[in-house]
Amino acid sequence: MLMVSKRKDPAYSAVERRLADIDFQALVENRHFYPSPASWEDEVLYFLFLDRFSDGKEYDGFCNSEGVPVTALPGERTTPLFNTLTDEATASPESWFEAGKRWCGGTLAGMKAKLGYLQRLGISAIWVSPVFRQVTGSNDYHGYGIQNFLDVDPHFGTREELREFVRAAHDLGIRVILDIIINHAGDVFAYEGNQRYFYHGGTSWPVSGYRLSSGEEGGIPFDAAPLPFQSGAWPDGAVWPEELQSPDTWTCRGEIQEWDSFPEFLDGDFCTLKDICLGEALRDPDSVQDIERRIRAFRVSEALRHLTDVYRFWIAFADIDGYRLDTVKHMEPGAVRFFATAIHEFAESIGKENFTIIGEITGGRAYAATILDTTGLDAALGIDDIPDKLEFLVKGWRSPGNPDTEAQEGYFDLFRNSILDNRRSHQWYAKHIVTMLDDHDQVGVRHKFRFCGDAVRSARLLPAALGLNLLSAGIPCIYYGTEQAFNGADRRTGDDSYSDVFLRECMFGGGFGSFQSSGKHFFNEQHEAYRFVQDVTRLRREHIALRRGRQYLRQVSESGREGDFYYPQPVNGELHWVVAWSRIYAGSEFLCAINTDTEHDIQLWVVVDNRINSSPGTMSCLYSTDARQCGESAPLIAVHGSALQIRVPAAGFVVYR
Repeated sequence: MLMVSKRKDPAYSAVERRLADIDFQALVENRHFYPSPASWEDEVLYFLFLDRFSDGKEYDGFCNSEGVPVTALPGERTTPLFNTLTDEATASPESWFEAGKRWCGGTLAGMKAKLGYLQRLGISAIWVSPVFRQVTGSNDYHGYGIQNFLDVDPHFGTREELREFVRAAHDLGIRVILDIIINHAGDVFAYEGNQRYFYHGGTSWPVSGYRLSSGEEGGIPFDAAPLPFQSGAWPDGAVWPEELQSPDTWTCRGEIQEWDSFPEFLDGDFCTLKDICLGEALRDPDSVQDIERRIRAFRVSEALRHLTDVYRFWIAFADIDGYRLDTVKHMEPGAVRFFATAIHEFAESIGKENFTIIGEITGGRAYAATILDTTGLDAALGIDDIPDKLEFLVKGWRSPGNPDTEAQEGYFDLFRNSILDNRRSHQWYAKHIVTMLDDHDQVGVRHKFRFCGDAVRSARLLPAALGLNLLSAGIPCIYYGTEQAFNGADRRTGDDSYSDVFLRECMFGGGFGSFQSSGKHFFNEQHEAYRFVQDVTRLRREHIALRRGRQYLRQVSESGREGDFYYPQPVNGELHWVVAWSRIYAGSEFLCAINTDTEHDIQLWVVVDNRINSSPGTMSCLYSTDARQCGESAPLIAVHGSALQIRVPAAGFVVYR
């Protein structure tokens, strides 16, 4: 029986039920929108899970936007209750794990209060997990199960609080990137009998109707769409805005089982999240690799047009600076091109000339490059071999690369002229790839642990990893908690159903704080990793070569004799040595180096550009994890062109100029 909604919350009266009710002209006229950066290479991104970042109740050591310590008012908590996995007296590992499967309490207001923490860290763009209203009663704290695309989830706050957060970020010179989804919505409808159906040869499965809340069988039939007010679906049930309620919005093919099977990975539901039909597309086997042909034949659906309007709205409403587009692999390239073109045009029309759309593109590096070229996306992340090579190069298990061969096996090989990927410019990857260490799901990577989560040795190497991430080519992004050395790791065996939980600890502690917690929140600006990021992001701001410079992996030598220089390579599968690279820009060279040996300082000679740094002469240590080195001069000799003698501390990082 259909029930009339009794909800009287005034916050909902301000939320449009239909796209047709939005006055776009009124949203944009006589407004000054925050401008785009000249180049996103100049930015340092910070990705945070909103539910896990800040609940706004952190005191005792937390500093506000002005850097002033905040103290608790009488009756307010100063420390969370339980936030350490080893505190058996308070809770068990099992209860910690269970807490991580549910909403934990992060809010927009809490995130706004931490803008000073992020600005002082050196962050210039915050990538926020999806803020949109989730299916009522669900545990979709991650934000990827959207029920209302035009509203903010009440767990996080309100639309106005989002707008205020963006305004406050802009006041501090920080841009905001929203994580968005057009591939699917939440589990908003039920298949017949409330059963799970799986993809099977393109069969469309029967649907019982829209859900009124999570888990309930569909109480509202599709043929009632668009839903009348008396349906009881507003605001807690079905899907919104109203234009998306047509049965034609959905593919209704059941859940994907074979994630690389064409066209299953395009047309199936993303687990229980319901797949949206973005348009008519080719499905013959010959079209799988012919991306251009598929784009030419693609016909846009009404659902895609509506979703494009949704995300135009959020740019206009909240002054958003960019989007991170989820699950690009699972969308038709033609749909991505339509969306990217329309969003870029709208952003440019209001003065955001360099609005970025960063796509999560799994499926390999060559596929990602093709999708970027053909669809108009600005950058890619989630490319499986890049985070793998970055992380495990620092840990000593991967080759840094070898420009003298055609083998594309090392991290630095990704950023030079890559014939395999048909990229003729060494700068292409630098401008179009977002580089990360940790992430929220680590798609395409076999392990489920943060950089510091697999061994004690890894924590010692964190500065080297962050130095490589921040000062090598690409658009660097830090995952929340890495600057506090979070060490989440799935150490269970036999059950991977919730393994992503271990990557999503709470910065504010509580029942799901980090493994290494000690009874407090994690906004510690004196933490060694935080101070390191702070120092290195300052170097990036001060020296354009460290952001945009051409990049060259450098040969090294212990002896400094002609003929003894080589590109470091693993021996018996391990590399405990110095890896060095140059960033060159407009006649200026900066030499960066990491030491993957955690026990010993290493002194050696490194090749530099002899036209910029000729012998006799010196270069100066601009930065070192051993502060005693800063400002020291290092000699140049006329060997192998020019070579510089440097010392790199154990597990350390240095920059010479």
